[in-house]
Amino acid sequence: MREILGRRRRLRLRRRGRPAQLDAALTCATAWQWPVLPGVGPEAAGGRGGRGRGRGCACPDPECAVPGAHPFDPGLLAATTDARMVRWWWTNRPTAPIVLATGGRAPCALSLSAVAAARALVELDRMGVRLGPVVATPTRWSLLVAPYDLERLGELLHAQDWVPSSLRFHGEGGYLVLPPSEVGAGQVRWERAPSPEPRQRARGKGPAPAPAAPWLPDVGAVLDALVTASSGAPDGGSRLAY
Repeated sequence: MREILGRRRRLRLRRRGRPAQLDAALTCATAWQWPVLPGVGPEAAGGRGGRGRGRGCACPDPECAVPGAHPFDPGLLAATTDARMVRWWWTNRPTAPIVLATGGRAPCALSLSAVAAARALVELDRMGVRLGPVVATPTRWSLLVAPYDLERLGELLHAQDWVPSSLRFHGEGGYLVLPPSEVGAGQVRWERAPSPEPRQRARGKGPAPAPAAPWLPDVGAVLDALVTASSGAPDGGSRLAY
């Protein structure tokens, strides 16, 4: 009897202390149908990451450009929405970053440096532009948008005279690290938290439904708004250049 009670107590403690990554990864994969996989993560304290700013990467590359914030083993093609695989990954690596494989039926994103993105959000709010989720790291913020393919992106860019120099695109074959991950640069968080479609939020009373997939804006609308917000700097340059 004492042994059974001890097992139950250990099980409760494990559940209570379970890292948030597993719950977040399961929500992404099963409720939202976003394919995810564990990222490589930052190097343990006291390792190579002690030099310079931030922490290093657990991958073999000593000069890794995005420490901790990328897939390694497994590779990006392993991204899945299968709950059993997600549980296995994060049970074995409970603090691994959550990497979203962008494109296909999954969200894509436009990202800017953190300073430029903070300015951009102020401008877009002033313009009345509705944004979807925004992922923030200490160095870069990503505005999630509805899926787009390379052909659509090419058409959109061709229609613009120029785009902000700090803008990057995360489409098919790309990836993003999602909250509540920790990478070499620091903590990943939601600057704008995911929210469902308005009609899904407005459903009547009763039992809470399963989490609906977050609403995502069209990439064209966000790109147009960013270009508009970026123009008109006093020196004739871009307000979102850095």
